[in-house]
Amino acid sequence: MRLLNSRKRLQVGDGTMDDIDKIRTSVLSRIRPGDAEKQKLHELAHSMIERIDDLGKIEGLDIRARLVGSSARGTWLAGERDLDIFIMFQPDVTREFLEEKGLFVARKIAEKAESCEERYAEHPYISAVFDGFEVDIVPAFGVHSAADIRSAVDRTPFHNNYVLPRIRGFEDEVLLMKQFMKGAGIYGSELKTHGFSGYLVELLVIHCGSFMDVLEAACGWKPGMTIDIEKHASMEHKDPLVVVDPTDPDRNVAASLSLDNLCIFIDRACEFLENPDASYFNVKVPDVLDDDGFRKMMKARGTSLIAIEFRAPDVVEDVLFPQLHKMEESVKEMLERYDFRVYNSAVRADANAVLIFELEASGLPDLKKHAGPQVWSRQHALAFKSKYSDSIAFSNIHIRDGKYMVEIPRKYSNAKKLAVMELSKCSLGKHVGLSIKEGYRILEGDEILKIRDEEFRRFLRRFFEK
Repeated sequence: MRLLNSRKRLQVGDGTMDDIDKIRTSVLSRIRPGDAEKQKLHELAHSMIERIDDLGKIEGLDIRARLVGSSARGTWLAGERDLDIFIMFQPDVTREFLEEKGLFVARKIAEKAESCEERYAEHPYISAVFDGFEVDIVPAFGVHSAADIRSAVDRTPFHNNYVLPRIRGFEDEVLLMKQFMKGAGIYGSELKTHGFSGYLVELLVIHCGSFMDVLEAACGWKPGMTIDIEKHASMEHKDPLVVVDPTDPDRNVAASLSLDNLCIFIDRACEFLENPDASYFNVKVPDVLDDDGFRKMMKARGTSLIAIEFRAPDVVEDVLFPQLHKMEESVKEMLERYDFRVYNSAVRADANAVLIFELEASGLPDLKKHAGPQVWSRQHALAFKSKYSDSIAFSNIHIRDGKYMVEIPRKYSNAKKLAVMELSKCSLGKHVGLSIKEGYRILEGDEILKIRDEEFRRFLRRFFEK
């Protein structure tokens, strides 16, 4: 009904609602799962749930399997071949029991998988591939209330319970919203992306009523905007967007959303309403930046580039990327402390991790101006004059603007040398620190072209072109 209301009142830039309908129809035809895909997913989910429940009976375990996430709610995009199967344990079992028995059951189920690996988040789980679907088999506590959760994943079944009855009939609106955000590069709540989670998208549609209504509402948003569907918030949040979890009054569903990604969404929502076009739903894959393109880019920009490359730790992305960003900020602070001005920086990771820094210049003069105390601060003045009177300097101690001044040699006049000598002193994080100890390389300018990986070259183009 909200959608019908919006169709009557919405004025869409230079377009019409007929234009919107054509775009919707065209986009939905490629992002809505077909009957064959739905049937295959549901058959696989049913089979796995049945196998887990049967195994629980055989082993004398009081467990039950449950399908959760977008695949359970009918809001997955075509081609997203992901399933989340939870093994629900009684809430009073110990964490050790859940981890041991949960992994035992998951491993047994994964014996028939095409491939599988153990992953570790708050507690271990199995990620396996069955018939082309990536299936996460996750142990969880079957608590009776979201207020009683014992691990972060325990709240997911409550999300299912809340969304399912409210999203029926609005699945297409969620699909359009997800694809629109994918087109903007802001879909995904992972700490790699800092975007909109699937659950957050569903709540926005439930709150506003349709894809178009969400866009219209977003054009009036400002940082600090709060949405509390159930009007039950029990604490204050200071995130760019606050969407109070309907199942947990303490939690902000949008907590991982960055300010920039919120603003990108606001900007694109307003642009689309002004000039509707199907291209907003297209995921743009950057071209590979070849060697000549890289050299031309660097020459045109007149900046310098250094990169730090090392083996990526074997941990889940939500553990890895906070550590990479911590390292990025620490290295950036180090570079600027030694007077290397950082214009841009970014991180990426697959088998190897790469941190990249664009500098105003990677080389600085050997000379550095060093300011001392004010002349009238006699105790500090004497110490300063004593320290530098006999030093090898480019100038005598002199007075400028009421302070003592001396020109001294820089400790590091080259950014690469600084990074080589001082990287180990930066804040690296536990897993990243261990990888750095195993070895790394620092590349400057054209040396970065030694990284031949195509995905890194796409990352480079995206880094420059934003």
